Amino acid sequence: MNQVNEQKIPKAPSKWKHYFTFILILLMLWASAYQTDSTFQELIEGFPNMFSVLDQMIPPNWAYFDNIIGAMLDTIRMAVLGTTIGAIIAIPFAIFSASNMIKSTWVYYPVRFLLNLVRTIPELLLAAIFVAIFGLGPLPGIFALGIFSTGIIAKLTYEAIEGIDKGPLESMTAVGANKIQWIMFSVVPQVAAYYVSYVLYSFEINVRAAAILGLVGAGGIGEYYDRTLGFLEYDKVSTIIIFTLLVVLIIDYISTKLRENLL
Repeated sequence: MNQVNEQKIPKAPSKWKHYFTFILILLMLWASAYQTDSTFQELIEGFPNMFSVLDQMIPPNWAYFDNIIGAMLDTIRMAVLGTTIGAIIAIPFAIFSASNMIKSTWVYYPVRFLLNLVRTIPELLLAAIFVAIFGLGPLPGIFALGIFSTGIIAKLTYEAIEGIDKGPLESMTAVGANKIQWIMFSVVPQVAAYYVSYVLYSFEINVRAAAILGLVGAGGIGEYYDRTLGFLEYDKVSTIIIFTLLVVLIIDYISTKLRENLL
């Protein structure tokens, strides 16, 4: 009996394995730094410029707050609309991506591939494409955030659907429920709280993303980042950063509290 127990105890990994892993990581870091021409010398040489920029950013131009309040409100509106669009579109995508909802691999694999493609494209690139289609303004930013939100929310939701308890599903099937009833009374009650949590999480991300979409002409506070950086007005840049930080912190706090009450 003791021999059997001894055989079941896994052996501790060799210390040479740890050394080899550590050396391999160091080599990968060195190769990455070498191939990207990243050296400590360049870092040290850049310190004077960094301190020069910081010196110009401090103190912030507090009077500039009045100029950017409207743009910040536009940024929040863009995030609200983009998240709402993404949350609505994500629902059918999540259902058709869940393997326990759709049994055919010819259906859910292509849908998952499409979601992966959407998440691969950065919001800034999506915004630039929509600016080329619709012109300058908040509308391209809203569409960009909507598409990106669809990818995030749909992926997280279909993973939640695949992890639900199968008991209610089997009970609904036993009483002859159709697909719509199956989803409404077995799936939705189990994933609704998670879905709302994912929407709130996506909204947090979109507020940050919307703040820079103006760099490609998609409206919001990003236009002021582009304008002030272009004219090297770093005191105004620091004002925008502080204002954006305050807004993001408030939204993060409210969103976190809401998610805690849901889950």
